[in-house]
Amino acid sequence: MRRCVGCMESKPKNSMIRVACYEGELTVDPTGRAPGRGVYLCRDSKCMALARKKKALQRNLHVELSEEQLDRVFEELAQYEE
Repeated sequence: MRRCVGCMESKPKNSMIRVACYEGELTVDPTGRAPGRGVYLCRDSKCMALARKKKALQRNLHVELSEEQLDRVFEELAQYEE
């Protein structure tokens, strides 16, 4: 079980998408095995929007992220919505 940083609900790991930060590089990790600190999001646009509004990625990954990095990651996350 993993907790979504957007809605804060716990769900099975395989029903969520992981975002990892390793050496300052933010990546979407559909396999869940990329190195670095990671956070999980539901595959729902509402949770993704809420996580962005709350700045949950920056807070939980302990990094400062530019708007360009966030735009790129959230565009990539949109491909994984259900």
